[in-house]
Amino acid sequence: MDMSKPIANGKRVVGMMAAMVIGTAAGPTEARASYAPASNSAAIGELTRYCQACWRNARLPADRWNDCTQQVFTRLLENVQMEKWGVLLKSEGEEKTEFLRAIDAVKKRTQRDRRHGELTQDVSDRRQGLEANLRERRESVKLAAAEVLSDRQQKIVAMSAEGYPVPEIADELGTTPERISDEKYKAIRKLRLHLRSDVDA
Repeated sequence: MDMSKPIANGKRVVGMMAAMVIGTAAGPTEARASYAPASNSAAIGELTRYCQACWRNARLPADRWNDCTQQVFTRLLENVQMEKWGVLLKSEGEEKTEFLRAIDAVKKRTQRDRRHGELTQDVSDRRQGLEANLRERRESVKLAAAEVLSDRQQKIVAMSAEGYPVPEIADELGTTPERISDEKYKAIRKLRLHLRSDVDA
């Protein structure tokens, strides 16, 4: 395949050429020589160095540089004839503009993905912290309930915490909803006084 000719045969050709150029962009000198003519190989090396300088200046993670460069080359293959790659950095024109657009698009996408990853991690850390705090508070209430409440009051508080409505608790314990409401109020009051005294102590 003549890689210096314009891309005109659809995504399959672009995909094949992308694989070849990507291999030359990130691989050793021998790979460059075997996949592309010398002029194209030199252009690929020059464009690769330019891209890496852009990634460095943008403070992208070094382990993403090769992937970012490959994305730029893939876009170039779709929009710029390879025979013009050698002059992309030496002259102004639509081809150079396309190259710079590709770099900018890849840079912004990578930065956005990075920020999203950091935000997701931050949200996850906060959620774990809240869940740990909630578990700790529930454990404190459970211990306090065992100390100051009767077995019946403990059951009422536990069922209430699990979402059971007062009438269902009353049915379960064979009494009236009014009685359950009264016992629940007294149990919660006992717990609050006990927990407050622990804090003040």
